[in-house]
Amino acid sequence: MSTQQQLAALHGGEWIIKESNALETFTPEDFNEEQKMVMDMCHQFLQADVIPNLEKIDRQEDNIVPTLLNKAGEQGLLSTTFPEQYGGLGKDFITGTIVNEGLGAGHSFSVAIAAHTGIGSLPILYFGTEEQKQKYIPKLASGEFKGAYGLTEPNSGSDALSAKTTAKLSEDGKYYILNGQKCWITNGGFADVYTVFAKVDGTQFTAFIIERGFEGFTQGPEEHKMGIKGSSTVQLYFQDCKVPVENVLGEIGKGHIIAFNILNIGRLKLCAAALGGSKAAASISVQYANTREQFKLPIAKFGAIKHKLAEMAIKIWVTETALYRTAKWIDNKEHELLQAGKPFNEALLGAAEEYAIECAMLKVFGSETLDFVVDEGVQIHGGNGYSDEYVISKAYRDSRINRIYEGTNEINRLLTVDMVLKRAMKGKLDLMTPAMNVQKELMSIPDFGNDDEGAFAKELKYITNFKKAILMVAGAAVQKLMMQLDKEQEVLMNIADMAIETFHSESALLRVIKLTQQNSETTTALQTDMMRTYLYDAADKINKAGKDALNSFADGDELRMMHIGLKRFTKVEPFNTKEARRRVCNKMLEANAYCY
Repeated sequence: MSTQQQLAALHGGEWIIKESNALETFTPEDFNEEQKMVMDMCHQFLQADVIPNLEKIDRQEDNIVPTLLNKAGEQGLLSTTFPEQYGGLGKDFITGTIVNEGLGAGHSFSVAIAAHTGIGSLPILYFGTEEQKQKYIPKLASGEFKGAYGLTEPNSGSDALSAKTTAKLSEDGKYYILNGQKCWITNGGFADVYTVFAKVDGTQFTAFIIERGFEGFTQGPEEHKMGIKGSSTVQLYFQDCKVPVENVLGEIGKGHIIAFNILNIGRLKLCAAALGGSKAAASISVQYANTREQFKLPIAKFGAIKHKLAEMAIKIWVTETALYRTAKWIDNKEHELLQAGKPFNEALLGAAEEYAIECAMLKVFGSETLDFVVDEGVQIHGGNGYSDEYVISKAYRDSRINRIYEGTNEINRLLTVDMVLKRAMKGKLDLMTPAMNVQKELMSIPDFGNDDEGAFAKELKYITNFKKAILMVAGAAVQKLMMQLDKEQEVLMNIADMAIETFHSESALLRVIKLTQQNSETTTALQTDMMRTYLYDAADKINKAGKDALNSFADGDELRMMHIGLKRFTKVEPFNTKEARRRVCNKMLEANAYCY
């Protein structure tokens, strides 16, 4: 069996019950030369065209964002993964993810380009008829057309299917007449093409392609926002808006399929963009710490600052690791489906749907990493961090939206557990057998045998035990709460946090094992420091989330027994994280940037 086939064999969510082979795990060190060049090109584009114009972008002067989108189109940055037959470059999913990361540090511009290449274009590319694709995609790929997406309404955010916008077929059967409004529409002020959702006859949730200039379609003024001020955000109004019947996107009543499938890909892309933003904010913070002096010393010399900078690096490195591990899974699954005869749109959508659990976790972790990095970045800057003269204040304001859109982090946490349980109920994921084995283990005498053999055996055991902790808590919750579990959102979010910490811990460990096997322990010592520090802290977080969940629904001897089990499954040996963090930080201070 080839490596690609082995990788593809791990289905979405299966990492909870199966081990992964480090050498088969894709890491950023595996980027090929072309992919490295694409990353460099993205960074050069930001440095040359975006960063010098940040103030102008925030003031939305001189039509600058559409102009920059045109420039990005000329360089192929709008159509990296679009098929060549529609004017794209036809690159793989990993390369597309690299573009999202590479352009992620562009503040408001990053939002505009991500919306255009993602939700603004992909619904038509993946669900459009051949005529619709030929009409719109080449122009969206080049930047001649700008794309936007209208799903949210004043009273329907996370509950998207409760939308009130309606569509009714005209008497002559040539048009659908839309009435309603949409809000928080990114790129809405300048887009040419919009994917808009409405209910046909008030019940059938359906997508439509709407062009600027359609009769009865208008937009509101620009919203005044906390951050991403340069991103165009408006309301859309439909008053007897005439949409030709040939502009129905997908099937009548099947709009939810488009909305939810596009979100799967969008969540991973958001994590990639947040990663790019995190690396830039960390570099800014390192540079400030190296130059700012207090008590006649650069503040970078102080342990409290070293701790902050190292923690930034660790979270960023772990985010990157889990992101590209998942991106490769999606890439492999897409190729597998293409080889099975699926058309390109069904192949990628099927691959993204397969790993929807992981995409939801990445969205949460990536957005919260960026929020952590910019928050600590402001703290390192002290009072200057509160001044608009310093870029870190802009990064702080721009970051906050990421925990809200593409599904709030609360919704994504709930989805993570919901999707795992649904897969189990459908027989796609056998959680019952390993969960029962964990219950039997709890009832037996603990095995204190010393089976630590080989490099990282101890850490591998930690990951195995973290997974047992998830299975124990989730299994007990399902047994105890049954049909009421979906109403116990706090418990679901506790379990999601256990899963998110475990997935990212395992990803970090696999990367270090692979690096060590390919190089040496000496050359990967700092990555090992990051991984061990992360695992040490993750154990406490998993323990706390597990206890909070168990305390919500168990009591008496059952609760005491599971607390003992949880303690056993989250036990880690003492580790000097202070010294590890100092080593991690010192390399960045020497490089004067995030350098991992």
